[in-house]
Amino acid sequence: MSSIKVECVIKEKNELGESPVWEEKDSSLLYVDITGRRVSRWNSLTSQIESIATEKLVGSVVPRQAGGYVIAEGTRFAFVDWVKRSITAAAHVTDKEKPNTRFNDGKVDPAGRFFAGTMCLDMKPDVMDAALYTLHPDHSVVQQFDQVHISNGLDWSLDHRIFYYIDSLAFMVEAFDYNIQTGGLSNRRMVYKMEKDEGIPDGMCIDTEGKLWVACYNGGRVLRIDPQTGTRLQTVKLPAEKTTSCCFGGKDYSDLYVTSAYTGMDSDSLAKQPQAGCIFKVSGLGVKGIPPYSYTG
Repeated sequence: MSSIKVECVIKEKNELGESPVWEEKDSSLLYVDITGRRVSRWNSLTSQIESIATEKLVGSVVPRQAGGYVIAEGTRFAFVDWVKRSITAAAHVTDKEKPNTRFNDGKVDPAGRFFAGTMCLDMKPDVMDAALYTLHPDHSVVQQFDQVHISNGLDWSLDHRIFYYIDSLAFMVEAFDYNIQTGGLSNRRMVYKMEKDEGIPDGMCIDTEGKLWVACYNGGRVLRIDPQTGTRLQTVKLPAEKTTSCCFGGKDYSDLYVTSAYTGMDSDSLAKQPQAGCIFKVSGLGVKGIPPYSYTG
C-alpha cells in the first residue's frame, strides 16, 4: 500500500463546505457552501471554479440525469440549470409546526431518489424537530421519519439492502434495512458509536469494500468504519478541525475528497488553521469508491 498523502486542492475557502460529488465526465468536483449560499464546481484539470448563488442556505447538491442538478435548500428541493444559471422550485417541505429548520446533507439512492434531511437552526441537544425526506422521481415528497437533531451523512450498502445514516448529535452511525423497490426503511439499529475524541459525525461515503468513511466535525479527521463489526479500521487526520463531508473521485475513484468549514472560528483558531474551509484530496488510501447516482426525475 502506498503512503497516504493529504493535499489542499481547492484553496478558495468555504464558510461551511459540504456535499462533495465527483463528476466523472469532466473530472470535476461539485459541492456547496451552506452559509455562503452557493453551489460550486471545481475542474480538477484546469483548477477553475464556477459558482451559482442560491436564495437560501443550501444543504446539498446532487446530479440530475436529465441534466443540471438538484439542490436541497431552505425548506425546498429545487432544480439547477447550470447553463442558464437558473434555479426553479421542485417541491416544498415546510412544516408550519416546525418552522425553525433547513435542509442539510443529501444523496441519491441507487434507484434515483433524492434523500435529504433537515436540521434545527438553533441546534439545541433537546430539540429534535428535524426529519429525513425523499424526493421521488415524480417530484412527490415522503417523510421517512422525524425526531432528528441534525440529519447528516447517508449512503447505501453495495447490495442496496442497507441504508446508513447519521444524526450528528446522536454521535453514532446507524443502519436501516432498505427496500430498493419502494425506498422504505425499517429495523433501525446502531452500527458505530463515536469515541469522545473523534468529534461530531458529519458527512460520509462508502468504498468498494463496503466500508464507510465518516468526516468528523471538530475532529479534524475522517474515519474508516466497518459497519458489519462496528469497528474503526483507520483514521486520516486533516489540517482543518471542522471536516464536514467526503466523497471518492479522481481516476478510478481512488482519491478521497474532503470538505471543511471555518464558520464560528475566532482569529486565533484561523491563524493556527490557515486551510480551514478549503477542500482536501487524500490519495494513497489503497481503496476506491463508487460513482454517485443521479436523480431520475
